[in-house]
Amino acid sequence: MSHAHRPDLRSSLAAILSVLALILLLPAASGAHGHHHHGHKHHGHHHHGKGKRLTVMTQNLYLGSSLQPALAAQTPEEFVEAVARIYATVQYTNFPARAEAIADAIEAKKPDLIGLQEVTKWTTEGISPPPGYDFLAILEAALAERGLHYTAASISHNANIGPAPLALPGCIAPGPTITCAVTLEDRDAILVNDDRHGLTWSNPQSGRYAAQQEVVSPVGPLSFDRGWAGIDAKLRHKPFRFVNTHLETEESPLVQQEQAAEFLAGPGKGGTVVATGDFNSASDGSTTTSYAQLTAPGKFRDVWDEELLGAGSSCCQESNAIPQLAPGQLNNPASTLATRIDLILSRGSARSSGNQAELIGDTPFQAEPPFWLSDHAGVFAVLRLK
Repeated sequence: MSHAHRPDLRSSLAAILSVLALILLLPAASGAHGHHHHGHKHHGHHHHGKGKRLTVMTQNLYLGSSLQPALAAQTPEEFVEAVARIYATVQYTNFPARAEAIADAIEAKKPDLIGLQEVTKWTTEGISPPPGYDFLAILEAALAERGLHYTAASISHNANIGPAPLALPGCIAPGPTITCAVTLEDRDAILVNDDRHGLTWSNPQSGRYAAQQEVVSPVGPLSFDRGWAGIDAKLRHKPFRFVNTHLETEESPLVQQEQAAEFLAGPGKGGTVVATGDFNSASDGSTTTSYAQLTAPGKFRDVWDEELLGAGSSCCQESNAIPQLAPGQLNNPASTLATRIDLILSRGSARSSGNQAELIGDTPFQAEPPFWLSDHAGVFAVLRLK
C-alpha cells in the first residue's frame, strides 16, 4: 500500500484534483468506458403474471457529497483538506441508512426494471483507514434482506479516480505523513426483478459517449467519461430494449446536448425502447435543449404528464455546510426539489397512460439527517407493451 507523504503532495495533486473535479461534476455524475459483456439470458421465477404491464423505476443514488470546499482551495494543502471534508460528508450522508430507505421504496413498488445512476464505490486504503462504501453491494444486501431478487444485469463502469491522500483523523502520522488514501469509482446500473414472470433479458452492454467534458486544472485537462448501459429484454415474448444513462451537467450544455444526440443515434435508436436516466436537462427547457431533443416528434415519449401529475421536480436537495463538512449533506428538513431531470422515456410499442407515474423519496425517510434517500427523487411508472 502506498502512503502519501507531505513532500509528495505536489505529485498527489493530480489525483486530488481528479477526485474533487469529478465530484464537482457529479450532482449528475457519470460516464463510461465501453464494457461489452457476453450476453446471456435470465428467466424470471414463476408467479402470477401481469400481462404486458411493465413497471419501471429510475433513481440517482447520490455519491454523498458536493465539491464546494475544493472551489476555494488555492494550495495543495487546501485541496488535501477539501478531500478530507468531502469524504467526511460521504460518511455523514450514510449510504447504508439511505440504502435501507431505497430498498423500502423498491419493496413497496417491486419494479420490474430499475435504472440507477451514481452507483458509487468509495475504496479506502492505508493504515487504519475509515470504511469504504460499495453502493451496489450495500443496496443489493438491503434488497436481499427483504426477500427481493434483483440481478445487476448491466453496469457501465465510468470514472475510476485515485488513490488520493485522505487526511482524516487517524490517518495522519508524525512528519506529517498522510497514511490513508481514497479512490472513487462511478457506475450506472440496470437491475432486473428476477421474480417477474415472463420477463427475460440478454445481451448486456455499455458504451462511452464520444463527446466528453474536459475540466482545466493546475495539473492539466481532466476528462470525465459518461456513457450508458443497456439490455435486450422480452416481456411475454414482446421484445424491447432497456437503457440507462447519465448525461453531462447543465454547466456544460454543448457537451450534454451532443451526448443526447449520441444517445438518440445509438442505444436509444429505433424499435421499442424504454430509457431511464438522470438527463440533467430541465423539462421546462430552462437549462439545455437535451430534453427537447429527446422528446421531439418521432423520438421518445415522456411518461410524466405534467398537466395530469404536476411539476414532478426530482432535483435537487440543497443543504448548507456545517463545520468540518461539505455542502450536500442532506440535512435540509424542507425539500428543495425544483427541476425535473430524472426521466422515464419510451418509444415504439411501450406506452404509458400518462397518469401512472409518481415520485419516490420526495419526503424525508427519517427524523434526523440525512433526511433524504438521495439528493434526487426517483421516478416510478407503469407502461404497457402494446
